[in-house]
Amino acid sequence: MSVASARLRAGAVSALVVLSTVLSAGPARAGQAPRPLGIEHCTGGACHFDVPPGTYDVTVLLGGDTASATAISGETRRSLLAQTEVPAGERTARGFTVDVRTPEGEPTGADGTPGLDLVIGGAAPALAGIRVTPARHARQIFLVGDSTVCDQPGEPYTGWGQQLPRYLRKGLSVANHADSGESTVSYLADPRLWETVRSRIRPGDLVLIQLAHNDKTTDEPTYRANLETLVASARERGGRPVLVTPVVRRWFNADGTLDNGTALLVNGLGVDHPAVIRSVARSLDVPLIDLTARTKELVELLGAEDSKALYLTNEKRDNTHTSARGATVYAGLVRDALVAQHLIPPGLQG
Repeated sequence: MSVASARLRAGAVSALVVLSTVLSAGPARAGQAPRPLGIEHCTGGACHFDVPPGTYDVTVLLGGDTASATAISGETRRSLLAQTEVPAGERTARGFTVDVRTPEGEPTGADGTPGLDLVIGGAAPALAGIRVTPARHARQIFLVGDSTVCDQPGEPYTGWGQQLPRYLRKGLSVANHADSGESTVSYLADPRLWETVRSRIRPGDLVLIQLAHNDKTTDEPTYRANLETLVASARERGGRPVLVTPVVRRWFNADGTLDNGTALLVNGLGVDHPAVIRSVARSLDVPLIDLTARTKELVELLGAEDSKALYLTNEKRDNTHTSARGATVYAGLVRDALVAQHLIPPGLQG
């Protein structure tokens, strides 16, 4: 081993010892804040932290004696940290902010496991240290949507909101309140849904609204009025609503295009959902993420065969719901739109 390599290794080990000491939890003295929770809460590739609902900052130290590749997921299959590669003998720190709530996944689903649960995965995982503390100044991105957005409880189904956290850094968390089967009508009517989101919005929080797939029997005046209600209600709380047009269905014409009502979310009453959303965004001066246009362009570019991988076509004969791959790609499109419109503060996008 060269002198330079020896010094690098010694420095890495020394840093690990220091950081491991800092990250370890211990009882707080009277009048002091609780000390951070650390790596002693991790075993066998999983970590459990007995914390109440809230928003938490997580800092991890990745790396080991051999080259590593570590990804972190948590709660209901949320992707919190994309796979991060670290060379042999080195350490890399990463951070993210996570929303801990009950129910931990879909708002009308099971409560889930109390506390914060993380899974350490990746091709060659190596977790050297971890620190969990309450997030004092984090901003939230609330997600209001349906099954194409929600934290899906079981594989292979994955909503794009489930993958969005991997694109964000510490200081900005995703509170995914999307729920399977919901329309604008049902989301407003169920107190577990909109009223719960509304009560948690703080000034400056983003509220992304994508509801359309299940408004199959909603007439245009009602659909428009419901979107306007969601926007006005979010603004009353100081939130920043963002309207999102729905992801396309993978429903090709013979010529390889998606120019049909099934693919582009026109319901049985002739209501063109994306068109109404665009109109409401213009009339109320609301930021718009045209996910319909973005996903249409991508699916048509890939073509009938290659686009199957984005959906559950092969697994479930399902051309509406996305695979983990598709959800990850579509979450990336959302992140790109948020960045382009300066809706995410500098430095908080991954």
